[in-house]
This record gives sequence, C-alpha cells and structure tokens, in this order.
Amino acid sequence: MLQINDLTARVAGRLLIDHASLSLPDGAKAGLVGRNGAGKSTLFRVITGDLAAETGSVQVPKGMRIGQVLQEAPGTEQSLLDVVLAADTERLALLAEADTATDPGRIADIHIRLSDIDAYSAEARAAAILSGLGFDAEAQARPVSSFSGGWRMRVALAAVLFAQPDLLLLDEPTNYLDLEGTLWLETFVARYPHTVIVISHDRDVLNNAVNSIIHLDQQKLVYYRGDYDSFERQRAEKMELLQKAKAKQDAERKHMEAFVERFRAKATKARQAQSRLKALERMKPLASVIEDHVAPFAFDASTRRPASPIVRMDDVAVGYGEAPPILKRVTVRIDTDDRIALLGANGNGKSTFAKLLAERLTARSGETIKAPGLKVAFFAQHQIDDLRPDESAVEHVRRLMPDAPEAKVRAKVARMGLPTAKMDTKADALSGGEKARLLMGLATFGEPDLLILDEPTNHLDIDSREALIRALNDYPGAVILISHDRHIVEATVDRLWIVANGTVSKFDGDLEEYKQLVLAARRGGKKDKEPAEDKAKPREAAPAPAPKRIALGPIQKEIRTLEARMAKLQTAIAAFDAKMAAPGFFEKDPKRAGEMAREREAAGRELGEAEERWLALSQEHEAALG
Repeated sequence: MLQINDLTARVAGRLLIDHASLSLPDGAKAGLVGRNGAGKSTLFRVITGDLAAETGSVQVPKGMRIGQVLQEAPGTEQSLLDVVLAADTERLALLAEADTATDPGRIADIHIRLSDIDAYSAEARAAAILSGLGFDAEAQARPVSSFSGGWRMRVALAAVLFAQPDLLLLDEPTNYLDLEGTLWLETFVARYPHTVIVISHDRDVLNNAVNSIIHLDQQKLVYYRGDYDSFERQRAEKMELLQKAKAKQDAERKHMEAFVERFRAKATKARQAQSRLKALERMKPLASVIEDHVAPFAFDASTRRPASPIVRMDDVAVGYGEAPPILKRVTVRIDTDDRIALLGANGNGKSTFAKLLAERLTARSGETIKAPGLKVAFFAQHQIDDLRPDESAVEHVRRLMPDAPEAKVRAKVARMGLPTAKMDTKADALSGGEKARLLMGLATFGEPDLLILDEPTNHLDIDSREALIRALNDYPGAVILISHDRHIVEATVDRLWIVANGTVSKFDGDLEEYKQLVLAARRGGKKDKEPAEDKAKPREAAPAPAPKRIALGPIQKEIRTLEARMAKLQTAIAAFDAKMAAPGFFEKDPKRAGEMAREREAAGRELGEAEERWLALSQEHEAALG
C-alpha cells in the first residue's frame, strides 16, 4: 500500500501540496487529475524521492520497485528490442550469474527465480509491448538512434512497461501516442498486475484504464472510487451538498449574530445571548465551494463564406525531398461546413496531409483546386518551439497588429484565454497549456475558413479540453482534426477519414467501429469493416481471392507448426520446473541437476525464439490480408 501522510511540497517557493494525505491500496489503477500546474508531476517526484517533502512522508512497502518513463530512450546503437530487454535488470543479472554459478543450491535458486519472473519468454513479451506501441518486427531490430524523439519516448515507455515495477507512474503517456497506441495502452494498464498511477487529461483513458481517481485540488489529495465519469458525478454531488450546508450554516450564523447583537445588553436575555455567542465561537466555518474559472477559446471566422467545395484534390501525391511520396492517389473533397477527423497510426501521413492542406508542402502530382481567397489556419504542437522565448504574449500579438492601440492588442490576448497576469510573461516562462493557447490564437488570427488542428490537446487539462470543444462547435468554418483524444473527436466531428496504406480514404462508420477494427487487428482477428473509398475516386477491380490464399499458405503452415512447437516447449518447461522444485533435487545428483538446468534454459530460449518468429509471421499474415 502507498501511504502519503501529512505531505507538504513546494517548488521554487510555490506551495503546491499542503498537508495532504492518501492511502492507495495495492493493485489499484488510479488516475491522478487536477488543473495544469496543480502539482501532479511534483507529487510523482516526491514519491520517487527526486524531491524532498517539506513536511510529512511517503511510505511504500520495503523492496517495492517504483518505475516511471525516462525523458527519452538514449540514442544508442542498440536495437529497440535490446533496450527494452535491458530494462529488466534483475533478469539480466540472474542470466549473467547463471553462466558462472557453481553452487548447486544457488543454481537452483537462480533458475527458480528466472521461472518466477517469466524470464524465458522475455523477448516475446518485449516484442509484444513494442508491437502494441507501433513498432513492427523490422523496426524492433533497428538501432534507437535511427528514431526521432517522439518515437524514442515510446521506446522509453515500452522499457518501463516491460520491467513491470510494483508501482508504475505514468505522466501523460498518451501525449506521444496515436489513437491506436492509446487503445493498446488502455488495455495494458487495465490488466497490469501491480499498482498504477497515471496522470492523464484524456477522459477515455480515465474511464477505461483506471478504477479510481486521485484529485489534486486546493493543494489536497482526495480519493474517489470508480472511473472519471463516476468521479465527476461524486464530486458534483459533494459540492452541491457542501454548498447547501454552507448556505445553511451562514443563515444560522447570521441569525445567532443578530440575536446576540439585539439582546446582549438585556438582563433577561443576557444568558441566552452569551450561550449563542459561545456557540458561534465553537461553530467551525465550512469551506466555500471554489470553482476555478476556465478561460474559453475563441476562433474568429470570416463573415464571407466561400462556396463549396473549398478544397478538391484529384489523384494527388505528396512527400518530402527526393524520397518516395508519403501519400499518393489522394482524391478528396472538403466543404465549407465539414468536420473531419484524420485517423491512422503515427507515421502513416496524417501530419503530411495536414501540411499539404495548409500549403506547407506542395503536391508532386495530381490536381488541387481551392476556393478563391481561402484562408487556412494550421496548428501543430511542434510549432510551440517556434514561439519567441524572450517575447511576451502581448509582443507576439503586437507583431500582427502593429498599428492597433495597446488596449485592442491586450483584448485580443485576453480572447486567447491568457489572464492579465500572464500577458507580459515571456513565452519561455509560460506553462505548456498557456503556450498552446497563445499559439492557437496566433494560428487562427486571420479569420480562417478552414481550421487544421494537429494534436491540439497535448498540453491542455480536461476542463480546457472541454472549452476547446465548445469553441470548435461554435466555429462556423470547416475543421480538420488530428487527435488521439476520442472524446474531442466524438464531440466535434461528423466525418472520419483514414490515412493508411499510402493514401487518404473515407471510413464508413463511427469511432467505436474504428476502435473495434483496431483492436481486432491488434489481436490478429479479422477486420469487420474496411475504410470506404472516396466516391470521387475511381474504383479498381478487386484482385481475385484465390491467389492471395495460395500465397499465404506457407505462412499459415509455419504459424501452425510454431504453435504446436510452442505448446510442446511449454509442457517440457513445466515438467523441468516441477522436477527442479522438488526438495533436495540439486543435492541428490548435482551433475544431472546442472544438465537439466541447462536444458531448461535452452528450452526457454527456444520458446522465446519461437514466440518471436510466431509474432513476426502473424504480423506479416495480417498485413497481407489487410
């Protein structure tokens, strides 16, 4: 059990946690929620010992292993699989000792422990985690140095998941995942055998992956059982009751004060007045209900509405430099009131398509027709780095309004949701959410007809995301949205496009159907719905199924052979373990015991290799069917 007692913590002199206490039972899956800047990441630092508490303590069971995602996997020449395997330091140490140990008793202990921690299937488990986070078999064999920062973050996440710490701390893990990876992570966390605390502003993650909520509010920690929707209901009921109790207490206090004031000097009522005065002194004031104000978003659109379609593409291809095109055969139409979400795994070209629409990339071939005078606004999270770090929000806006009076400039900044106190703060000192608001305001400055948002929620808390949803629903222009947050997708868009297999196509279904499609693909099951082709795109004749089945025959045969071999190896390993666990086994015949230990180790290695080959073939089979 994680026990937090009377904890107080400050960062840079700012009080974030004030005499807070919490008991978290073993095996709990808890979502840690609270406004941006409330101190959630600070609490993690106190739990791990990276930050000293001012008062109080954090108590964990002796020997509890605490794990959290590193800032980024090191850019080494090691393969992804090797980096993840190295995260289980106990396994590596035991395997190394097994090669040199000579004492029969110690050899027995080593192999029993290796069996307990499922060491012999480690490679298969590591490969499965990497696969779930979007790395195929080929990518798993590549060096970490060949991947960009966002993908390295996934490797760092895979490493800590593979290590299976007793207490797993995840700080906004979905910020660098796509929707497919997020769905996989939800399932992984929900089934994780130990305790998890996850900081997240994604409602679906908090509804599907956790069974309790820790609310960091007003510098206190409050524990709620249930998912996020249940937490919201419980908190609303609690606040309503508190508000009623406060109103009742205020009325009672006012009545007592009036009685005391009226009869204090009257001899016949003096005793009653004194009694009420003492009651007033004993009455502990109830705390007022404090609701933090969430600044709204505002997207100004042009009063001149262009005629539909505002964008039409026919057989368009696009890519980077001299490399092969990322997307081709793109035939789509966007109308003035379209609300479209782009779905698909990271790396398939969603951001490339967004940049094409925003004219950050030029089509290599095909025809693109846009409405005359079309204004396009483009927001992407990586653009936050383009803010001028030494300039304030006011200075950023003034560049776009050089002739406007100061009051008008500041009014524009206020519409972006930045408070007066932060208007003159340098961009480098703003929080992630404040930077996102500033950047979004700058991107949408010119009253656009088409708004393109690429992962706009990464630095926004739940209430700010709700404010963004309201702004998007009030915005009269067209919207293209890329987001792993299913709640914002479901609440704002009415069309889904899939970016996959080198093109963009319509999806004839809703987000829940797409989710089931993704989960079926992860399980290697049959896809029950395929992306529908754009009606304007000429359909190609479907290939005959017989050749595909013939081509897949050898793969299917090898998969069946591997499954039979894996079953035999698992049975043999179980028999080895049963014999080796018998009392006195290693003392009776040390030589035979050593031979059996080596046979057990060889069988474990062979099982791991078979499972890895089976996983690679299953992915190849799935890709061929898809």
